Amino acid sequence: QLQFVESGGGLVQPGGSLRLSCVASGDTLGYYAMGWFRQAPGKEREGVACISSAGGGTNYADSVRGRFIISRDNAKSEAYLQMNSLKPEDTAVYYCAAEAAWTSCKPPPNNDWGQGTQVTVSS
Repeated sequence: QLQFVESGGGLVQPGGSLRLSCVASGDTLGYYAMGWFRQAPGKEREGVACISSAGGGTNYADSVRGRFIISRDNAKSEAYLQMNSLKPEDTAVYYCAAEAAWTSCKPPPNNDWGQGTQVTVSS
């Protein structure tokens, strides 16, 4: 089963940027579409950005489209989320997961979520 370890989060001021990374293990990342998901305090987990297995297709939540960029390097078993023009409402724990339905980019049910990486946007 594919597992991920996320990193790159931190505290950033509004308007700033962060680049999140996740490293996959347990299987060949290139076999899977995958995505970034986030959960803010008191809110349900939501899809942020998803990408097809080869990287040719991407899908973004309306709230991040034009600001975030998802990418992947299957040779390194890594995926990334470049986050620009960050807003306080982007504050959340961010997670990677395999997501076969990358065109809808919904959090996969019954997923064994990792630790995630905390992103806090605040002045």
